[in-house]
Amino acid sequence: MAHGTKKMQPEPEPDPNLGPTLFQLQNTERDLLQLIMSRKVVRTSKFRHVFGQAVKADQCYDDIRISQMTWDSNFCSVNPKFVAMIVDASGGGAFIVLPLSKTGRIDMSQPTVCGHTGPVLDIEWCPHNDNIIASGSEDCSVMIWEIPDGGLTTPLKEPVVKLDGHSKRVGILSWHPTAHNVLMTAGCDNVVILWNVARGESMVRIDSVHSDLIYSACWNTDGSRILTSCKDKKLRVLDPRKGTVITEKDKPHEGSRPVRAVFVSEGKILTTGFSRMSERQVALWDPNNINEPLTLQELDTSSGVLLPFFDPDTGIVYLCGKGDSSIRYFEVTDEAPYVHYLSMYSSKESQKGMGYMPKRGLEVNKCEIARFYKLHERKCEPIVMTVPRKSDLFQEDLYPDTIGPEPSVEADEWFAGKEGKPILISLKEGFTATTKNKEFKVIKSLLCSPAASTGLQHANGGDFQALQKELKDLRELVEQLTKRVSELESKS
Repeated sequence: MAHGTKKMQPEPEPDPNLGPTLFQLQNTERDLLQLIMSRKVVRTSKFRHVFGQAVKADQCYDDIRISQMTWDSNFCSVNPKFVAMIVDASGGGAFIVLPLSKTGRIDMSQPTVCGHTGPVLDIEWCPHNDNIIASGSEDCSVMIWEIPDGGLTTPLKEPVVKLDGHSKRVGILSWHPTAHNVLMTAGCDNVVILWNVARGESMVRIDSVHSDLIYSACWNTDGSRILTSCKDKKLRVLDPRKGTVITEKDKPHEGSRPVRAVFVSEGKILTTGFSRMSERQVALWDPNNINEPLTLQELDTSSGVLLPFFDPDTGIVYLCGKGDSSIRYFEVTDEAPYVHYLSMYSSKESQKGMGYMPKRGLEVNKCEIARFYKLHERKCEPIVMTVPRKSDLFQEDLYPDTIGPEPSVEADEWFAGKEGKPILISLKEGFTATTKNKEFKVIKSLLCSPAASTGLQHANGGDFQALQKELKDLRELVEQLTKRVSELESKS
């Protein structure tokens, strides 16, 4: 029997007189040998050699007092213009917003966004306007902020919109991927609310589904489904407009520690959790047949909750553990075992949180397929994931058309039942050159001021800013007069 050009000894014919068991074993052994020789042992993948690398020290953001809160959110959100990080603040909650180019040592006097009266627990940039960011806090409120180009020059205390509807702290935020000005929030009151941010109104309130603390909540690619994981040990797929449960899975992981869940390719669900023996696990589920996992893999015995980040363009899922010093990454495919381990980025220092850059913010000319912003105790360190390629040409296989910043449907239309598929853009023309601070096409925000809900309409942004300043000056004057009256009364 020949394989290629190499001649091998002829294989002996199986002897039927050896009995059925030995005869079958001989046949099986021969079949296995043929299979091994005819197939490559190593699974081929263009992402097999993806490697992570921290940027140089002068490209980090230093001297930032990252929040000491123990909440399991990312604590960091990035887009092609800004990086935002939750920081320690006396007398309330705050987060810092920096232009991507403002690296190096950050001055202690750097202004913050500081309108919350309790610690900030989660922040997330709007996918359709790079100047709009939402924040959720222990003070039970959600606030929407507009950051000027170039960043803040004075502390920002007045949000564009304040959303009140939760009775306990708000720890999860997620913007709708395709509908403009639709925001999902989840609070420690076990309630999920969908907001029309442009109107400052709660449109859907899901308050009878979750019987305990909600650990995670996210949208699928087109925002037609919501996926939640909960302390009641249930995984749920919900219809967002009706607030009803479509699919439910009890105990996706046997352990009692928090479960995280995200939608991945073809509507499948990836979960991270813990076994009964407190081993960290990753599993993949088919919502159409959710009784048994497609795969369930044990990773290690660390205690940090694994935060999953999925890239639909490459099929890679990155697992970042809070308190870990590593980022593991896997390729999700339709071949068993479905979740294939690729590699791991390791460093010396543990991560307090992690930001994940949208694909349009990457440098395609450097074959960068992902960029993370790792929070340390006192700094933020970008970590670049790269596929090694020799050519300087645009790598079409690495960069299929990706989700762009333009929404496909407005909030009112979406709540009325209209679906919106993601509008894709090509990265070939260099949408991604963050170093040039390239402008992106964004829809001008429809956000209304809090005053609009009381019938006060502002003519344009400039008039509104002037009114806000006038109001702020009046408040300060009232405070000064009150203080003066108190002093005079105490003297008399």
